[in-house]
Amino acid sequence: MADRRPEKSCEQACESLKQQDYEVAVKHCTEALLSLSQYPPAHLPEPCQAQIDRIKIETLLYRIASFLQLKKYGQADEDCRHVLGEGLAKGDGSFRAVLCCMHLKGKLQIVSNVLSKSLMGESLNGMVTKDLTRLKTLLAETEVTMSILLGKQ
Repeated sequence: MADRRPEKSCEQACESLKQQDYEVAVKHCTEALLSLSQYPPAHLPEPCQAQIDRIKIETLLYRIASFLQLKKYGQADEDCRHVLGEGLAKGDGSFRAVLCCMHLKGKLQIVSNVLSKSLMGESLNGMVTKDLTRLKTLLAETEVTMSILLGKQ
């Protein structure tokens, strides 16, 4: 992938989340997603498509966390449905692989913490809660699995 802009925007979004600058994180995520939409999936070699998919999943997870912090639950739910729908629909394990990589890089905990906080402290409608709980469960399963694999019980 010659253009590194989507990945850079994704990394900037992660940094903004760490710094609790959620509006900026949303901006970086949206820029990355817009940039990624310029790559038609049918015309890319498999390794490039896998990289684009990874960046898209990470970016959507960061944007979900940012939207939750900004109390924009409808937008967070929409992104959550995209992540779950696209990630799990493939059935090839790539979604879980992205989550494992994020865990290894210490990036998954940020999203997981925000999800936990939102699910515990906010009154959300049933559909939003259902999607976010499902995503939180996947993140928790990933963290436990990786901890076991790395021997950090």
